[in-house]
Formats: sequence, structure tokens, C-alpha cells
Amino acid sequence: MAANGATGRNGLAKIHTEKKADEVCHDDSTTPMKAQTIDELHSLQMKKSAPTTPLNGIQGPFAAFSEEERTKQQLQSISASLASLTRETGPKVVRGDPASKSATPRVVSHHHHVSPTISVSDSSLKFTHVLYNLSPAELYEQAIKYEKGSFISSSGALATLSGAKTGRSPKDKRVVRDETTEHDLWWGKGSPNIEMDEQTFMVNRERAVDYLNSLDKVFVNDQFLNWDPQNRIKVRIVSARAYHSLFMHNMCIRPTAEELENFGTPDFTIYNAGQFPCNRYTHYMTSSTSIDLNLARREMVILGTQYAGEMKKGLFSVMHYLMPKRQILSLHSGCNMGKDGDVALFFGLSGTGKTTLSTDHNRYLIGDDEHCWSDNGVSNIEGGCYAKCIDLSREKEPDIWNAIKFGTVLENVVFDEHTREVDYSDKSVTENTRAAYPIEYIPNAKIPCVASHPKNVILLACDAFGVLPPVSKLTLAQTMYHFISGYTALVAGTEEGIKEPQATFSACFGAAFIMLHPTKYAAMLAEKMQKHGATGWLVNTGWSGGRYGSGSRIKLAYTRKIIDAIHSGSLLKAEYKRTEVFGLEIPTAVEGVPSDILEPMNTWTDKKAYKETLLKLGGLFKNNFGGFVAHKIGKDDKLTDEILAAGPVF
Repeated sequence: MAANGATGRNGLAKIHTEKKADEVCHDDSTTPMKAQTIDELHSLQMKKSAPTTPLNGIQGPFAAFSEEERTKQQLQSISASLASLTRETGPKVVRGDPASKSATPRVVSHHHHVSPTISVSDSSLKFTHVLYNLSPAELYEQAIKYEKGSFISSSGALATLSGAKTGRSPKDKRVVRDETTEHDLWWGKGSPNIEMDEQTFMVNRERAVDYLNSLDKVFVNDQFLNWDPQNRIKVRIVSARAYHSLFMHNMCIRPTAEELENFGTPDFTIYNAGQFPCNRYTHYMTSSTSIDLNLARREMVILGTQYAGEMKKGLFSVMHYLMPKRQILSLHSGCNMGKDGDVALFFGLSGTGKTTLSTDHNRYLIGDDEHCWSDNGVSNIEGGCYAKCIDLSREKEPDIWNAIKFGTVLENVVFDEHTREVDYSDKSVTENTRAAYPIEYIPNAKIPCVASHPKNVILLACDAFGVLPPVSKLTLAQTMYHFISGYTALVAGTEEGIKEPQATFSACFGAAFIMLHPTKYAAMLAEKMQKHGATGWLVNTGWSGGRYGSGSRIKLAYTRKIIDAIHSGSLLKAEYKRTEVFGLEIPTAVEGVPSDILEPMNTWTDKKAYKETLLKLGGLFKNNFGGFVAHKIGKDDKLTDEILAAGPVF
């Protein structure tokens, strides 16, 4: 028998057994449990836990600090994040939930004391409790206890409400125009970048920070963006709602325990004070909502909207600025990989099928929405998926259906009061119902989410006019033309005020998020496609046999067959014919797809109406592209001329 005080695995006390006369073995190596109350018993139940995302190839030893010193440094970093213009050291922050009796306030002492520029206020006498990188279970408890409208659905997902805003507010997004961004960013007509000045940003930042500091507790997430370890970004999200913390826990890459201990200072910080409005009388403000980016300060402020998608897409905008500076192409795309290693990119706006088509149980999922294409290949920016839920069914999208379980956030869905079963067809709250879940909830997700260079680049368009073919093979110039155009239909619910699909153009299939001029991203895409021999495809997931309202949407089963033929390489070997106006190469046959729908004119009963609609759409393309004609693409103008020639010809 081992000597007293011996330890077993992980430093736990070793179990000692001694045979007694009554033939019963006893563990007599530790003192009996002395829990007198439920609270004491709960404190004994709590064990240290590590974050969940499996990450291989972690390097670097544990930091040579005591746990107390690490905690102190971490809290000092969070306090510094919450500092304002008038409280440069930040508030006193402590770990733990103020509702928990075991959360003992620990004052953070600061190495550098700065004299306040105003007299001390009452807020400096209170503690701000920090709920740091909580687990999903802990965040469930916080949401259910303290956030009205949060419920557990029958599948185990957390169903919650985003408040009055159930979609993004692109007209309320602002970017600070300063020396850093004046010449780098795309400004002016067609640009998503609406300018604001540094002073106004600081006014909004102060308002957000004051609101967060006035609360008893704030949630802090320290996480990563980009699975490529050479180019990942450290982000900190400070928020007031458990829903927002769980959403970002799912959508960003979750650090391992070691990475969290050595996290240090974040590269970018979000202050989400969405419950609190901005002051509409502040310069540049047009409503009580404002989403503000300051690229020099590496900060984002959210006021007046609780829609979680603003955080996700705000960070995506940041990556669209930071990555091209490293010669890495940032892409609004899905990505998957075949069993043989062939990689495909899927471009498309919300509602075009990007998430659905990139989630294929026969292929490995790299990611559903945001990627980087570097010299190393493709890497997912995110640690999760954000799927539309309207009309979701187990039959059509089994992987997404099965991913909606414990840990998943369900936004703005309607469910049965008694059974808590979700009715995915109910649009009572919004058509833009969503599910946010960690990427490993998809069984065939490739962890880590990195892959080699793409073989196929698939542009998805939801054509509300019903005149684009279900699939076309594109030349490099045509790929650039359609990439810069970014034609689709804006689907109801994704943005405020959109009640039915409308024809729209969104440069690079994500104009709301790009920071540089579209031609810069297009030039990088052309260079990478040429270098790695990728083929471009245009796939219409919209209407056939007539425009929206008279025709019918192309069946998902047919689109999947088309995508399968692209992956297998069989579509490259098909016979092609050229269409009028757009000059697209369309196959004469695709296995599993009725041949008559491959040529759009065949599906229209009124051929004259088809030709009129085709010419109308061609005109819309030409008018839209006029705004890009003056910009040089690539190292010379040769590619520019080729791209212009690749547009519709009347």
C-alpha cells in the first residue's frame, strides 16, 4: 500500500484501499466530505474546465506565472479595455457572477496610476464583475435566469430574441476616416463605408463603455479569428448579454486552456452595448442605432441593436481590411473538400444556398461563410456556422437540423409553448431566423479548418428574373466580371425593410463587408485562380420558367446534382453551347437534371417575355458595372479590357 500523501494522476489524491474484516473496501485516504449547505455542496462540485475546440500543433510551454498572477494580469487587461477618456485605468473588475456568494471581489491594482481628469464619480466605487469565457452550460444558466425571452428548445438549443432588430442595419454602420483609412479604404458612391470622425467615435465609445461599466456584470470572450496559425487574430468581445457571449463563443475560434492563459492583449476589441441607444443628436448619427469601426484603434462599438450578426459581420469587415495587407485574399464564401482533397469555394449572399451547398455529408466542411486564401491554401476565419432556419427540415438539410442541439443559439424562432418544439416555417418574429453552432457540430467538419488551394470557384446567384441558366462554365474574365458584379436577389428578412426578393448587385458577393475597392479583391482572386488552375462556375439557385411570382424556384435536388458534377470533374467534360446576351457556356446535359431546364428559354411559355426580361437584366448588369470601369485591375489594363468584354453583349 502506498505511503500517506501519495498522489495519483493529475495531482489527485491516490485512492488507498485496505481489506477490512467485513470484506468491504474503504477509501480512507481523504477526510470525509463536510458540506453543511447546498451552496457548499455546489462549490465542491465545481472543477476546472477547459474550452472545447480541438486545436492541434499548439506550441509554447505554459507561462511561468502563478495562477494568481495570471488572473491579475488578465483582469488588468480587461480593465484597460474598459477604460474611457476620463478613467484611463478602467474600472475595478473582479472575476465571477455577483449573484454567486462564492464570488469574492478582488481589487485589481494597476502598475501605472493616471490622475483622473474629472472628479471621482460614484461609478468608480463599484465593482464590475467579469464573466470570462464562460462555458455554454454557464451561459445557458445566465440567459435563462436573467434574459427575458430565453428558453431551452426541445432539441436542447437556446432559443432567444434579438429585440427590435432582427437583421443587420447596414445604413447605421460607420467607419472612422483618418490618416489610416483615408487612402486605403473604398469611399464614395457604391461603397458600404459610411464615414465618421475620430471624435464622434470616441463619443459613442464613451457612451458604450459607460453603459457596460454601469452594469453589475459584463461578459468577456477572448477568442481567435482564422484557423491559419500564422495569420490568426486575437479578439476580445465585451457584452452585456449571455446570448451575445454564447453566440460569439460559437462563431469565433475557441482557445485551448494553454492559449487562454497566454492570450495577452487582444488585436481587436468589440464593445457591445446594444441594449443602449446612441444619442441621435450626435454628429453623423441618423438613428438610435450605430455600429462603429475604428481601424486605427482596432475597436468596434455597437449601440442600439441587439442583433448578434452585427458582431460577426463587423469582424468580417475587419478581416477584409487586415488580410489583404498581408497579401491574403479574404472571401465571403463557403468551402468544402472532397475525400480526394479537391477544394471548392462557394460565393453567394444570404439566401443563395451558400451554407446549404457547402454543407455536404459526402465532403469535408472547411466553413460555411468566411475564408482566407493565402499561399498556404484556404482557412476558415470562424469557429462556427450561422445558418438560416426558415423552412428548415430534417429531410432537406439533415446536417444543419442535427446541429441544432445543446450549445446552439436559435434566434427569433417560434416554438410550442408546452413541448418547446420549434416551428421553422413560422415567420411571426422575422423571416431571418438563425442558428449559430460550433463547426464541430457538423459531423464531417475538418478540424482544424484548413485546406489546400481550390480547384473550383462557384458563384451562386439567386436570379429573381428567371433568365440565368442553372449552371454555366466561366472563363477567367467572366469569373471576374460576375465576381465584381455580385448579382443575386436580396432575400426577405436579412436586412430591414426587405419584404420580398429584389434584384441587387453586391460587389464580390459581399459588398456590405468589403473595405477596399472591389477590383483589388478581384485582381487577387484572378491571380490565385491562374496560379492554381481553378475553374469558375456560375450557378443559379433562383427561379426558372418565369420571374419571381410566376416561375418556380429551381429544386435544391437539381442544384445538388449540378454541384456534384462540378466536384467530380464530369461537368468539365460535358458538351457546351453558348447563350445569347450574356455569352455563357451551358452544358447540354447533367446527370440527374432534366435537360430542358439547363436552357432557361425552354422553361418559359412566353418566349417574347423571356427575351425582354433577359435584355432588361443585361441592361442592369451594364449599368451596375459602369461604376467599376475607371479602375485598373491587376498590374496592367489587359485584364480590365478582358473583363469588360466578358459582360452582356446586346
